[in-house]
Amino acid sequence: MASSSREAAETILVVDDTENVLNLVVEILEAANFHVLRANSGPGAMKLAAGYSGKIDLLLSDVEMPDMSGPDLGDALKRARPDIHVMFMSGFSGGDLLVLNYGWAFIDKPFVPKKLVEMVNAVLHTRNKSQGNHEFDTRKDAGTCE
Repeated sequence: MASSSREAAETILVVDDTENVLNLVVEILEAANFHVLRANSGPGAMKLAAGYSGKIDLLLSDVEMPDMSGPDLGDALKRARPDIHVMFMSGFSGGDLLVLNYGWAFIDKPFVPKKLVEMVNAVLHTRNKSQGNHEFDTRKDAGTCE
């Protein structure tokens, strides 16, 4: 049975310093009926979040960015908005290990749109705001996760 359309779309703050990746992720999430805020840097995301009066349900950030890394941004936003869920993405080998040490959700770039939307929905609807487990580790798909 198809779910009814949401009254108020969940808000996702997407942060990536690569413009074409940022645009693509925003497009995928907007097509999936999310309200999307966008920033191309950690400091830009902090400024945007500070000036945004509504609830931000999820931070979806690149791991490696100049000026402020994704994990540093995640830490800062969790302090400012304790209810925010955090999910990271990276195309660099080893990025997942850094993120998994924090216990936050992670997706490898490149990813297919369907997998991104599935993971975003799974992270948004977990009760554990810190995502302190490996349930969302995409390496399971490749059969390499313990």
